[in-house]
Amino acid sequence: MIGDRSAMTGPLGRRLLAAFLLVALSSVVVLTVAALVATDRGLASAAQQDRQRVAVRVAAAAADAYTRSDGWGDTDLTAASAVAEAADARLVVRDTGGSMVWPGRGMGPVTGGMHSADTAGPITEAAVTVGGRRVGTVRLAFPAGTSGGRTVAWSWVAGAAGVALVAALAASGYVSARLARPLAVVAATARRFAAGERSARAGLRAPGELGEVARAFDTMADEVVRAETVRRRLSADIAHELRTPLAGLQAGLEELRDGLQSPDTARLAALHDQSLRLGRIVQDLADLSAAESAALSLHPADTDLAGIAATALAGQRPRLDAAGLTVTSDLDRRVPVRGDPDRLHQAVDNLLANAARYCRSGDRVHLRVCVEDGQAVLQVADTGPGIAPDELSHAFERLWRGRDTAGTAGSGIGLAVVRELVTAHGGAVGIDSQASGGVTVTIVLPLAVEPRPVAG
Repeated sequence: MIGDRSAMTGPLGRRLLAAFLLVALSSVVVLTVAALVATDRGLASAAQQDRQRVAVRVAAAAADAYTRSDGWGDTDLTAASAVAEAADARLVVRDTGGSMVWPGRGMGPVTGGMHSADTAGPITEAAVTVGGRRVGTVRLAFPAGTSGGRTVAWSWVAGAAGVALVAALAASGYVSARLARPLAVVAATARRFAAGERSARAGLRAPGELGEVARAFDTMADEVVRAETVRRRLSADIAHELRTPLAGLQAGLEELRDGLQSPDTARLAALHDQSLRLGRIVQDLADLSAAESAALSLHPADTDLAGIAATALAGQRPRLDAAGLTVTSDLDRRVPVRGDPDRLHQAVDNLLANAARYCRSGDRVHLRVCVEDGQAVLQVADTGPGIAPDELSHAFERLWRGRDTAGTAGSGIGLAVVRELVTAHGGAVGIDSQASGGVTVTIVLPLAVEPRPVAG
């Protein structure tokens, strides 16, 4: 409840509350005016109909008196006057010549309007008809004043307007709290996250778009934390990989500087090997960076995946032979793909280089390219030491190396580069290793549709 009140008293809560109240007030005013106008007209119409009915009854009573007296001479209009008085109206009866018959006689034709008593309030007239012939007119002057029904209507409308305003205030407060509270929570969580509290999460289950904003913020926070973790681990791994060759190179140079070692060919060759290792690590990191941005630098073209694999195999053949490996291939069938030939060549080259680096002399390496389930498939399988089952999930991570590869040169970046390159081409890469040994890396790429030759 405290959070709801603070949300309502915030700038957004106040603006929402003011907007709802403005809309509610406008609606109540418009509906009140419309209701009052309609009520006033309805009451006026009903009153006019009542007055007309009274006038008809008075005219009927006057016609009866006229018939009994056979004229207006000795007509007794007491009964008609009683009907008018019952309706709180003053009666005036005139003959067809305009002379006043009731009250009084001999007043002559009225040429300048009614008597002053006739104008006391609303006036209603009705013809006095006897035997289908008009013999006179009755005029009823009703008292002026506000109708009691109108006063009642005003009171009911005012009460309903008050209730509507209270309901609008309650509804606007509730809606304002429901809208403002999630945003206030997300804003507070963002400030905590920016201040360094990386575990801060909104954790809201708000409806609609507000819930989506909260969930998107939490997802973004998770990704930021993951990226920071990867960055710190990458920095630590790079420092670890560079520390050993740098320390060896520095120690060797210090020995030469201090005269502890002679600058003979063997010593200089060892230092040169350390510098080459540093160069390889730096180049691997550059390759990984380039692979991660490969989607921005690809130059796709229609190419043959089998031809790319054959070219990469030819380039790695001396290294594979030097490692004592038996290499076989199945690259006879053309497999068209849409991709960057240089980047795909780099991926295949990394896989063959890994096989040459980690396989033992006498192991076999088989490279094949084929079409399976409408997709291009490239596999590099070897009979080397393999990867432990609990380490397979880490094979494509940056700078990861298995626990059995401590004595083998390498930076652990090759497979990470392969994954980035294949993903940039819209493909997928997987790795498998059996308990008996051997590793199979499979690349799956979308198969390009080659144009059919035109007949004739």
